[in-house]
Amino acid sequence: MENTSAPGDGTVLEVAGLTVTLTGDGRSNRVVDGIDLSVRRGEVFALLGESGSGKSMTARAIMGLIDEGEVHADTLALGGTDLLTLSSEQHRRLRGVKVSLVMQDALSALNPVLSVGDQIGDLLRAHRRMSRRDVRARAVELLSLVGIPAPEKRVHDYPHQFSGGQRQRILIAMAIALDPDLVIADEPTTALDVTVQAQILDLLLSLRDRLGMGILLITHDLGVVMEVADSVAVMRHGRIVESGSADDVLTAPQHPYTTQLLDSMPKDVSAAVQDDGSAPILRATAVERTFRSGSGRRAHRVAAVARVDLELRSGEILAIVGESGSGKSTLARLLVGLDSPDAGTLVYRDSDVTRGRLRDRKTLRKGVQMVFQDPYLSLNPRMTVQQLIAEPLAATGTGSAGSRRERVAELLELVGLSPEMGSRFPHQFSGGQRQRIGIARALALDPDVLVCDEPVSALDVSIRAQIIDLLCDLRERLGMSIVFIAHDLSLVRHIADRVAVMYLGEMVEVGDTETVYRSPTHPYTQSLLSAIPPQTRADRGMLARRTRLSA
Repeated sequence: MENTSAPGDGTVLEVAGLTVTLTGDGRSNRVVDGIDLSVRRGEVFALLGESGSGKSMTARAIMGLIDEGEVHADTLALGGTDLLTLSSEQHRRLRGVKVSLVMQDALSALNPVLSVGDQIGDLLRAHRRMSRRDVRARAVELLSLVGIPAPEKRVHDYPHQFSGGQRQRILIAMAIALDPDLVIADEPTTALDVTVQAQILDLLLSLRDRLGMGILLITHDLGVVMEVADSVAVMRHGRIVESGSADDVLTAPQHPYTTQLLDSMPKDVSAAVQDDGSAPILRATAVERTFRSGSGRRAHRVAAVARVDLELRSGEILAIVGESGSGKSTLARLLVGLDSPDAGTLVYRDSDVTRGRLRDRKTLRKGVQMVFQDPYLSLNPRMTVQQLIAEPLAATGTGSAGSRRERVAELLELVGLSPEMGSRFPHQFSGGQRQRIGIARALALDPDVLVCDEPVSALDVSIRAQIIDLLCDLRERLGMSIVFIAHDLSLVRHIADRVAVMYLGEMVEVGDTETVYRSPTHPYTQSLLSAIPPQTRADRGMLARRTRLSA
């Protein structure tokens, strides 16, 4: 059933003086400090800020999900209902009916042991008296509405049987199941590829237009805000430092922090390394890697990497781009020697290291190091930073204990950290600092090549810029080559000398960065580039606002 209210005909959320104080362990921490905002029907209101700024706590306060803490406000009203006066049970009855939440990680949010139809059905039955037949029909209708193919069949499938983008669509289907006035979307596209992200944003906008609901979009992604938001509020340290129409805030920011966020995209730092005719430092020729999928009669081989040819020149940054499942990470593991190809050859500094002598493979593993996507998972939580960075030195018998301590101090300074931090453990650092530690560890053996597998995808925009600047600075200072694996094409354009595009395990296009971006030849590359949200200041001046709020 569609909401017939016209966009722009009223305020669905009114917040004034909202303060959230978390309590626990005898301490209190004010995480939201006197914020004001309002969302109108048919409006996309973006709450923009970095991790820890208070965005999600604001959403939890609106949803009545602050368990250990205190919520105070002059006004906290949803469609005329005073949320401050509601009991926990009254809040529960309101969730899904008047306000709903789309969370970031769909795989964690969905129950793995229930079919998606059963999960939608549980939500419907909790708030409405419906027959089993009507519940199934509504579940199929919702899946169809959010673009799930063959919904009559897929309604019986489980979350793991859907792609990441489809799971996010299922969360959106559950969020709109009871026709709420307001949908809170908390980082709904952060973990998605650029093309899937564009699809989810298009879906939210189309549902907004069709159902007339308001959307409170919580994000740290400037590109997403530029693409879809009508209004925006910028949060920092629990406070809103600037708010207004998206066009005004993003084109003429008034607060220094907003300006800092907008300037956080790295500048064009690629050195346009010229081919001097010398042999590539690392070369892959017709490399293949296949995996077995399924069992019994359903077993089949999947080509994760299919006859890939790739050359890395000395001192260049080569970006490998593509969506999840395109084979980027498998190729990265082959390049650093963590896996072996089924066919083809890998040559490092004129030595065939595909299935070569142990000495040659050890040379590869010293000369080609990897920086992983999630530094928290790639760093042993039981080891200090000193031990983590020194481990490759100790494993290869490099130096004495004293010289290794000196080397660790030198590496920490190289990546912008204090040597005194060596005594701490990974959990005592921020995400950006942990990534710097991962880079320092990768540099311990003086490699010629760094293979960076999505090294900034989990970081806030300003921290992301710092890590990118660090990698580019290290390339200049140390003369190393970098393979930069990413699905963020807007980022790649600023830093890479050349770009290689992967699709279904194949390298479909390779060339100089500007050539590929300005004149892509392969249809897949063209589709990737068309899905990039606007990112630069030049883009801000001519934002193509897909829909504008009615006067």
